[in-house]
Amino acid sequence: MKRLIARLWRLIRGPLQWRVLWLAHAKFMVGVTGVVRDDAGKVLLLKHRMWPPDRPWGLPTGYAVKGEEFPLTIVREVKEETGLDVKPGRLVSLNSGYRLRVEVAYEALHTGGELKIDGFEILEAQWFSVDSLPEGMQDSHRRLIEDTSS
Repeated sequence: MKRLIARLWRLIRGPLQWRVLWLAHAKFMVGVTGVVRDDAGKVLLLKHRMWPPDRPWGLPTGYAVKGEEFPLTIVREVKEETGLDVKPGRLVSLNSGYRLRVEVAYEALHTGGELKIDGFEILEAQWFSVDSLPEGMQDSHRRLIEDTSS
């Protein structure tokens, strides 16, 4: 049976293989988060309007669009949410296991731009030192900051 399946698989090369793979596997959204720091090592945190009221503070984050390279997702999201420019750095986290989402996190360095908050999604943006992070912050984001502070 295994040989027959392998032979059939080789015969349907190309678009039909992709269709079979598409139908047979899970589909995921990719959330991308940035641990954005300035030259002094402070971390950019945003107070998100759509997040739970008791935990509104977190890192810049958003979903990758089809065909977008993940480091560029954080560049786009930070620009859209804050008006600031960043340069993506190293990958610091890659997690699956969420229902239909994969989470990716990168370090990023603030390189310029003028702070102009997207008032629809973001209530406030501030730079924080690692030892004075605000209450009401996402635990996973606090861990990302702590893990990248060494």
